[in-house]
Amino acid sequence: MISYFVEVVVGLAAGLAVGSGFVAFLTVLGIIPRLVQISNSNKLIRFYEWAVILGVLFGIYITFSNQIFEAPIFLEVYWGLLHGIFVGMLAAALTEVLNVFPILAKRMHVDDYIALLVLAIVFGKILGSLFQWIIFVN
Repeated sequence: MISYFVEVVVGLAAGLAVGSGFVAFLTVLGIIPRLVQISNSNKLIRFYEWAVILGVLFGIYITFSNQIFEAPIFLEVYWGLLHGIFVGMLAAALTEVLNVFPILAKRMHVDDYIALLVLAIVFGKILGSLFQWIIFVN
């Protein structure tokens, strides 16, 4: 009985630590405020917040449950597209915060070609992802 209680406390503490880190990460990167700014949707800020909260809760449910969801292929493609957009925005926000591109361009002496550098990275990521999913995932 005590071991179950300890597992619950440790699991709750770990979840709180990871959740706090995730929220801090999103806050530091400023993804949601940047989305609101770009889309000029200040009135919908609550929807953004609830989308993040419900997305995290749904992800937790899928991760820890044994339930299998059957979905048509177009829905799976859409789901994968949303995941790709999220990961891409997360990577772009991280590079923007860390000023990776200006530093990289200056060190490689390609200051005039930053747009091409970004496109090369984007297409490299797309081709690498496609290669992984087509070749390695059955």
